[in-house]
Amino acid sequence: MSTTAVEFTHQPRPIRWSGTKAFLIECADLNDVVSIHTHLTNNPLPGQRELLAAARTVMVAFDSRPRAVGAAQLLATMQYDDAATVAGKTILIPVVYDGEDLRAVADLTNLSVEGVIQAHTSAEWKGAFGGFAPGFTYLVADNDPLNVPRRETPRTAVPAGSVALAGNFSAVYPRRSPGGWQLIGRTNERMWDLGRENPALVRPGDIVKYEATRETISAVVPDSEPESASEATPEVTSDQAVGSTSTYLEIIDPGLQTLLQDLGRPGFGDLGVSASGAADKASARQANRVVGNDSDLAVLENVLGELELRAFGNVIVAITGAEVKAFVTQNPALMEIPEPSEDLEEGEEEELPEPEVRRAPLRTAFSLYDGETLRIEAPEAGLRTYVAVRGGFMVPEVLGSRATDSMSGVGPEPLAKGKVLPVGQAKRNNSVGSDEPATGVLPMIGKVTTLRITLGPRDDWFDEAGISALTEQEWTATSQSNRIGVRFELPAGGRPMTRAKDGELASEGAVPGSLQIPPSGLPVLFLADHPVTGGYPVAGVVIERDMPLAAQLPPGAKIRFTAVDPDTFLPLENPTSTSSSTRPQGSEKNEGPSA
Repeated sequence: MSTTAVEFTHQPRPIRWSGTKAFLIECADLNDVVSIHTHLTNNPLPGQRELLAAARTVMVAFDSRPRAVGAAQLLATMQYDDAATVAGKTILIPVVYDGEDLRAVADLTNLSVEGVIQAHTSAEWKGAFGGFAPGFTYLVADNDPLNVPRRETPRTAVPAGSVALAGNFSAVYPRRSPGGWQLIGRTNERMWDLGRENPALVRPGDIVKYEATRETISAVVPDSEPESASEATPEVTSDQAVGSTSTYLEIIDPGLQTLLQDLGRPGFGDLGVSASGAADKASARQANRVVGNDSDLAVLENVLGELELRAFGNVIVAITGAEVKAFVTQNPALMEIPEPSEDLEEGEEEELPEPEVRRAPLRTAFSLYDGETLRIEAPEAGLRTYVAVRGGFMVPEVLGSRATDSMSGVGPEPLAKGKVLPVGQAKRNNSVGSDEPATGVLPMIGKVTTLRITLGPRDDWFDEAGISALTEQEWTATSQSNRIGVRFELPAGGRPMTRAKDGELASEGAVPGSLQIPPSGLPVLFLADHPVTGGYPVAGVVIERDMPLAAQLPPGAKIRFTAVDPDTFLPLENPTSTSSSTRPQGSEKNEGPSA
């Protein structure tokens, strides 16, 4: 444990709530950010699940509302002994200084090219925070030796291994991606490698020393495609493949998209990796519960149906989530073929019976026998369907989870035709569950779904008309939506959200359910694979218990956002009157319902 000295100040830091279980601590400067982040890394508070440093804030998320409220009261006034802050490891990164923007950086800093290289290599750069992408760590140095603006026009593709500057930060791009930083060189160090015990080469708190080299450096990974998470994943080991390897499910048709998902991998936000996991966790848990699995086993998550599977061996499965019709087709090899008829004319063929087809139930366990196929049709309500198999899908874990993260590229690849998924052995003490009702009334095209939100952390960036536009009109989910987020469009005659503040917001941590508002004034609702940081203000956050509904919004569904009290979930009488994001919330004595 760290021995960091802790004191309390009479001038509390502003706390901005982001939902009911997370908040942003506003810090005086980057040193304050690093001090708080280091202390909470070494001394996590009870129930602390996520910790994410950014340029001017630290986001902390907890497993319950009471613990979050208690922590907010404590952290608002806590001070730390900076001298006791412990640095991480020291990393040497060789760089070929031949970047496209090297001359421009020299002009911007009134230095020669050699002076830029000298300033970059002589400084000790410290990992401050991550978040842009897995393995991308923002580095700072004392006295800001090279402070330059971003490019006016960002590049559509920056090669992996590019060494870059922006503001007072330096960083290395871990994979090919868009970017607006000034490129001064390149390295062949792998900043992100899932084959390592610690995938990120540089983490917050580490010290980086750049070293100039003239050796030829090859690309870190092919520029055409980022490194595949599955290629860096080891084969299934005997500990992971618990049970029979002779029982499988084969993907005959994945439909529009079918992914493996579980409850996610929280705790890696500082590395640029979101928790991910099932978009509708209530339905994923229900599917596992019905077949007698632990709730964290992997399930299939399918979008818009048209999924078809074949069983190799006898399995028990369950379907939850969207309201769909599903059918099981008998194994043709097990059909009884009648004796040939003696009455057939010459050249006439015997009509063979069609395989038996039976309706598959929803939210109840049923058997899928060897060679049988299961087909799930397009949803009548909702968007995402979940399929669990008793014993779970035994694919390798990545960072402790089998979830596919579409944003960061971590986890199994999207499932394709012909993919075979091994089924594990069920725990002997886990019995198959009973039939269950639907988890809620599912959204439908053209019908209104109400999503409850708590205001903040940046509702004060919007004027009264802007908050009114968010909560007093119906929005429509668009087809430009995915696991990262749901985009909304205005109704006929509707009005976008309007701001009370101009300018740019420094990127800061975000949670699932965040309603980020870009300059268009049209909200984007963050789902499971959201970026861990965002640079647009978040006006409100959908409460956790309504997130399953948000994950089931089909394109064309209508939504109304209702601002509620974070402890009682009762509607606010006048949500536009004052900012709720920085006022005290909750108490240890009045816990209210858990979100």
